[in-house]
Amino acid sequence: MRIGSLRRTEIVYGYAFILPIVLGFALFLLGPIVYAFIMSFSNWSLMNDLEFVGADNYIRALTEDPVLWTTLRNTLYFSAGMVPINIVVALLLALLLRRKLPGIGLFRTAIFTPVVVSFVVWSIVWKFIFATDGGLVNLLVRQFGGTDIPWLYSMTWTMPVVILVSALKNVGMNMVIFLGALQTVPTSYYEAAKIDGASPWKAFRSITLPLISPAIFLTTIITIIGSLKVFGQVYVMTQGGPGTSTYVMVYYIYRLAFRSFEFGYASTIAFILFFIILLLTIVQWQLRRKWVHYEQ
Repeated sequence: MRIGSLRRTEIVYGYAFILPIVLGFALFLLGPIVYAFIMSFSNWSLMNDLEFVGADNYIRALTEDPVLWTTLRNTLYFSAGMVPINIVVALLLALLLRRKLPGIGLFRTAIFTPVVVSFVVWSIVWKFIFATDGGLVNLLVRQFGGTDIPWLYSMTWTMPVVILVSALKNVGMNMVIFLGALQTVPTSYYEAAKIDGASPWKAFRSITLPLISPAIFLTTIITIIGSLKVFGQVYVMTQGGPGTSTYVMVYYIYRLAFRSFEFGYASTIAFILFFIILLLTIVQWQLRRKWVHYEQ
């Protein structure tokens, strides 16, 4: 009987401890998600009552909204450019900074610092750097005999600039993950490879990459999801322009909800983005068995 009483007490205390988390999750995350999903089947603005329209919003999005396809193309373009740059640069920096040398911590801190800087502040600074008149980049271009380039007002250059700024912002986080992974690779493997006459490139390809593949898999998923949700730098640097050249999905959702007040349709676009992210994540998860070392 005593054991049963203690067991019941432990259960009560356990539920009491997790109750705040469960309530917070239900009230501030699960509840709004469910409400937004319901709202995606409605036509609602601040001026009108909520009116259910069934799947009309989804039909409109997929068949009647050319802006959606433009924003989707721009988002995929951004992701295809940002993700490889971010991961490759982060891996190269991790390889350079993994050695324990005097002052190496200072360099690691300097590279990681942009991660904790606000996206707004980061974007404003780079907006001035790429300014057409007086921007640092154009000053360097003029030093080499070139002419000013309208980096943020050109249909050709604006998206690459946003990609570069975004990749540099978060490269420190992936670098730290790669540093942790590289430190778990046994040095004896490299010593054996050196004895066998393997070149540094072959050792990197045959030892380093397979053993840090779980870290590469993790950073790839995180970076892809983050790139598909890009908003802050686009809002601050370009406002979706010039034209719709930097219209991305989240910026389009913002415009629909808080400029046009089409909350129902904005919720529809948000869930379309959610399903795209979910599908890409599932595909990556299924493909992991083919190249992630610890999954073999």
